[in-house]
Amino acid sequence: MSRLRLHRENHLVERIGWLRAAVLGANDGIISTASLIVGVAAAAATHNDVLIAGVAALVAGAMSMAAGEYVSVSSQSDTERADLARERKELTENAEFELDELTEIYVKRGVDHPLARQVAQQLMAKDALTTHARDELGISEITTARPVQAALTSAVMFSVGAAMPLLMVVLSPASALVPIVSAASLGFLALLGAIGAKTGGANILRATARVTFWGALAMALTAGIGKVFGTVV
Repeated sequence: MSRLRLHRENHLVERIGWLRAAVLGANDGIISTASLIVGVAAAAATHNDVLIAGVAALVAGAMSMAAGEYVSVSSQSDTERADLARERKELTENAEFELDELTEIYVKRGVDHPLARQVAQQLMAKDALTTHARDELGISEITTARPVQAALTSAVMFSVGAAMPLLMVVLSPASALVPIVSAASLGFLALLGAIGAKTGGANILRATARVTFWGALAMALTAGIGKVFGTVV
């Protein structure tokens, strides 16, 4: 049996589609919901009002994330399909030019011209469209847009993220709601940053610091706005 068959490699880039949507969804869920909760609480709202605002933020945010991801990734998918249709047409009408184009791509990557020509011919003979999609357009199985997957992942992970500060509202006394929700949410954000970095093979400390900083800034700003408007009203 071939040694290559026994050695199965798992590349981190294979996770990029769902990982991006998952981290973005959970991150937005925590930051937006916690910030709203802190802002409303700072405006001297009742405990029940804060809880209602948090639940509304969870539902509206999850639907917004799902719609936004679906529309965005669908646009990418439409572009990919248009490029593939154009490439398919070019392969039908001018296969020789496409062969020259593919050969030049391999030459630029460091392959000698005769070998590059041979490789291009063999790959095009097997599956010309897939070869050009991958090597000319940069479209592959790993990077292909998946709108439904992105939408569902974002909505679910937003809900999971938003549920964390909401849980703190339920468990916290009204007098300490702002500091408890803020501290717990920042802890959740740090944990999320670490998990996302670990899963994606990135620097854990940098990712954790980045997400915690922006979360703290968002909550501080909304708390300040809530305090100001709550006092004025």
